[in-house]
Amino acid sequence: MSASAAGERAAVRRARLRIAVLTGAIITLLVTVVGGVADTVMTRAQSDQVWRELRYGAERGDLDSPPVCTWLFAPGAIPLANAPAGFPVEADLRRVRRTREAVERTVRRDSTQYLVRTQVRPDGKVVQAVFDLRFQLADRRHLWFALGVAEVVGLLAAAVTGVVLGRLAVSPLAEALTRQRRFVTDASHELRTPVTQAYTRAQLLSRQAAAEGMPARHREGLTRLVGSVGRLGEVLDDLLLSASLAAGPGRPADHRPVDLVALTRAVVAEEADRVREGRLTVVVEGPPHPLSVDGVESALRRAVGELLSNAVGHTPPGGRIEVALARARGTVTLTVANTGKGFDPAEAERLFERFHRGGDAGRYGLGLALLREVVTHHGGTVAATGRPGHGARFTIRLPLDPNGVPAAPVPPPRCRVPHLVPRRVKAGRT
Repeated sequence: MSASAAGERAAVRRARLRIAVLTGAIITLLVTVVGGVADTVMTRAQSDQVWRELRYGAERGDLDSPPVCTWLFAPGAIPLANAPAGFPVEADLRRVRRTREAVERTVRRDSTQYLVRTQVRPDGKVVQAVFDLRFQLADRRHLWFALGVAEVVGLLAAAVTGVVLGRLAVSPLAEALTRQRRFVTDASHELRTPVTQAYTRAQLLSRQAAAEGMPARHREGLTRLVGSVGRLGEVLDDLLLSASLAAGPGRPADHRPVDLVALTRAVVAEEADRVREGRLTVVVEGPPHPLSVDGVESALRRAVGELLSNAVGHTPPGGRIEVALARARGTVTLTVANTGKGFDPAEAERLFERFHRGGDAGRYGLGLALLREVVTHHGGTVAATGRPGHGARFTIRLPLDPNGVPAAPVPPPRCRVPHLVPRRVKAGRT
């Protein structure tokens, strides 16, 4: 699966997850708010009712037969047998006798709460009323338990609702992305044949113009036409490869051991004409033995070709390009360094964005973005380093296939490098 396709699928999954989370959060918030309001209303209502009953009992209650859940204490009165321990509160009795003002407090004892009111009755007797909140507290616990159950049910309902809503809401986006990839593939296939025919026809016309001695401006115009059609063909090839990678992992039959050393040397040979025209020196350093990776040879050739083409296009005349291959910790490392203008380190990641154009405009196409797709598709990584005025270095790392027997690489369509040696290849200066 390519990086772009994986990113699209990840975006769809994140959108679905976001909808599910938002739905769950809204339902959770609603249940919590309802629960908080219900608890506040019930607690306040219970408190007001209990204090009313307690004040009435303290002022008018029968000392021998107090209201339910209430105990009355007064001098000379015998408290009920079931009165809670620790009462009456003597400090409150002394204070009321001294100040003649009522005192109210809440006492926590024996895993419950008691409301206590001490006052002077109209007949002058000091009475202390104690109310047990045991049953009211139990009602509140039952309420919160019911709210907790409702919360769990609400979360489950939210999860199901979120998943359903996520699929319904995001499905059009996923379908649009699929149609987009299908359109790119179909359009590229349909355009490939006529573009190839136009390119071949333009080449023939250019050769005929040169053979028949047509005016220089006509020949130059045909040469530019051949280059433009050729670049259009490269764009279509890039789109086709990107679409095939986005469709998913390649078929097992498409994968085979590929000798990256031989493939790199073949790609360097294909760039011989551009190297000569730019008066560049290209040095390839690699081991004499194969470095095999498991992959699709055509895609790897395209990736290495893009890396080298990028280096050639950004290296000034008389510059130097160094290509190095090595084995390191179970990977094959391919490094391409040039003595070009370099780039701002802050731009390193943006170089791999689709159709990114830096300060120095390169060729049209997917370029380095396609390179990263191919490398990622093969389980590898690619990184770029550089500084303005100090050139650039691109490094590809691919998993080594130590048991693979590399097949003979497909010969390049053109091979114009002056000479090849086992460890070093030089595209000579002109």
